[in-house]
Amino acid sequence: MPFILIMIYSIGFSALGYLSGSLPFSIWITHHFKGVYVRLAGSGHATTTNTFRQVGFGPGLLVFLLDCGKGFIPTWLAFHFAPAIWIVPITAAFTVIGHCWPVFADFRGGMGLATTGGNLLAVQPIAFVIALGILISLTLLLRHSARAAVFTGLLMAPIMVLVGLRGLVISVAIAAGLVIAYRFLLDWNRQYRELWLDREKTQ
Repeated sequence: MPFILIMIYSIGFSALGYLSGSLPFSIWITHHFKGVYVRLAGSGHATTTNTFRQVGFGPGLLVFLLDCGKGFIPTWLAFHFAPAIWIVPITAAFTVIGHCWPVFADFRGGMGLATTGGNLLAVQPIAFVIALGILISLTLLLRHSARAAVFTGLLMAPIMVLVGLRGLVISVAIAAGLVIAYRFLLDWNRQYRELWLDREKTQ
């Protein structure tokens, strides 16, 4: 295939990934169910966990599935139809970029964890389980969800290599992981109480 055509495919899949990631489901769903804007309460982020906190389990689960889906679908399409394998991790990274800085929500979105999970599910489902295990373990250890997510973004690819995964899934884990690590690094010192582990002890 001519190089120019491959580049057109790469731009197209990157745009698809970004636009898919930019769909602000948590904003739409919290407003629909409770008439509130998720970014004006809780952590101030358009995330699955903040949706759970503001409107409950059902809407929160729906947001989680939709946020996973907007990472899964473009990455799956690139995996199966892109003419060059390197387009897949680029597409995955752009879905997370879109989620964190969405064009449809004033570039103020979520943190990218669920969307990254969708990326991994599209390529190698066991990688999703590994990444989730890393995130939970680090959150329990560090007792700070943002710092745990930074280290998860940086460590999930090396750990996947250590447990025997190879190939495309590692590239996807690196690409998406770097984006979420950067996004959570911005909240490194913030006590925004996204999880019960972040809450200050009451006297």
